[in-house]
Amino acid sequence: MVIVRRAGPCDGDVLGEIHAAAWEAAYAPFFEAGFAAGAVADRRTRWHERVGSGAVATTLLAEQEGRGVALSAYGPSATRPGLAEILSFYSHPDVWGGGVAAALMGGTLRHVREAGFTRVHLWTLRETPRSRRFYVKCGFNECRTGRTIDFGDGRPLDQVEYERPC
Repeated sequence: MVIVRRAGPCDGDVLGEIHAAAWEAAYAPFFEAGFAAGAVADRRTRWHERVGSGAVATTLLAEQEGRGVALSAYGPSATRPGLAEILSFYSHPDVWGGGVAAALMGGTLRHVREAGFTRVHLWTLRETPRSRRFYVKCGFNECRTGRTIDFGDGRPLDQVEYERPC
C-alpha cells in the first residue's frame, strides 16, 4: 500500500535521498562524472530548505511500508497562468516499476484539483524515454513545446512539455 501525504520539514533527509538516487540513475549519464557527483550531493541537502521555507510549491511524499520512496512538488505555473506545474517528480530506483509512481501521480493530481486547478503541465528531458512513457501512461499529452535547460555545466539539454486536465 502506498500512502501519499504532504511533506514537512522533518522529511528533508528522505526527500533528499529520493531525489539524489533518482537523479543519479536517470540524469547523471548526461553529465561529466565530477559534475554529476556534485549535482547528486546537492540534491541530498536542498529539501530541508524547500519544505521548511513556506515556498510556493507543495511537496508530497509517497510512503510504502513506512519508508519514503517518492516525491512530487507542484505549484502555480510561472509560465502558464491558471495552470499548475509539477516542478519535481522522482521515485527511488528501488521502487521503479512497482506502482509507487502511479500512486503518487494520482495523489498529486488530487491535491492539484483540491487546490483549484483544472489543468497541469510539466517538463521532462527529451532523452528520458522512461519518464516520457510514464507521463503518457498517466494521461499527459506532449505539447510539442520545447526548451533547453542548463543544469550548471554549460551544456544545455532539451526538455519537452506535457499537459493534462486535473
